[in-house]
Amino acid sequence: MAKFRKEGGKKLPAISTASLPDIIFMLLFFFMTTTSMKETTLNIQMKLPEATELTKLEKKSLAKYIYIGVPKVQFQKTNGTEARIQLDDAFAKQPTEVGEYISIKRDAMNENDKNKMIVSLKVDKDTKMGIVTDVKQALRKAYALNIYYTATEETNKY
Repeated sequence: MAKFRKEGGKKLPAISTASLPDIIFMLLFFFMTTTSMKETTLNIQMKLPEATELTKLEKKSLAKYIYIGVPKVQFQKTNGTEARIQLDDAFAKQPTEVGEYISIKRDAMNENDKNKMIVSLKVDKDTKMGIVTDVKQALRKAYALNIYYTATEETNKY
């Protein structure tokens, strides 16, 4: 009978890692282009009202957002339980701060886009209109006259 012997001198060839950096950079580039950064942390409770006639914003880069609603539970101890105005990540103490906020945002914009700036109000559906009217008056004084209200599409209940 024939004898089978193992030859101990044979080893597997090493795996080539020459293409590994290419794969890593391809994945990095993919995630950098597909990921969007979160701009603002919401500190208020938000349930948007429902509407039937909605239009989408054409250029979201022109939109500046103002949030109005009741602070979340962890912020109610310091900010109360009444509806508040949130500008970026901070609460406004008075509605008059909205004008300063808009002028800062307008100054940071491109010169050609300053006249096209849109102010989008994201207002909780249970918020009273008094604070919304105060914000609109402050926006009028700051010459921010292009105002949009954000809403969700109404679902049929039938």
